[in-house]
Amino acid sequence: MDDKLHLPCPHCGATNRLPAARLAEAPNCGRCGQLLLDGRPVELGDADFDAVVGAYPLPVLVDFWAPWCGPCRAMAPAFEQAGRTLQGQTLLVKVNSDDNPQLASRFGIRSIPTLVRLEHGRETRRQSGALPAQAIVQLARAAG
Repeated sequence: MDDKLHLPCPHCGATNRLPAARLAEAPNCGRCGQLLLDGRPVELGDADFDAVVGAYPLPVLVDFWAPWCGPCRAMAPAFEQAGRTLQGQTLLVKVNSDDNPQLASRFGIRSIPTLVRLEHGRETRRQSGALPAQAIVQLARAAG
């Protein structure tokens, strides 16, 4: 059995082959040298979302938001805090729904903020409305 994961770098897009056992060791990208799972949310859009999220072997939690949205801005620090807690377990992604209408439409985003949990590119959970950090962590860890 091959225990190697193919992790796309959220910073440069390079695919990194990594033993699953090393996920907890804060691995760096072989091309750009940045942490593959640094705990900070990664901003993605229509152009790069599928390349990063579709192939990601760990759960992904996507925050659909917009800069004009008060609850979205209020939840942003909690989302970042949850990312630090979930480092190495879940990739947190932010998608500006105004700038990326194709993704917002594809996921049927009707209100923001909306969090969508994905496993292997497939939606497993969804929650609309601003949440505190602990609730975001619980959503990310919820089994599909």
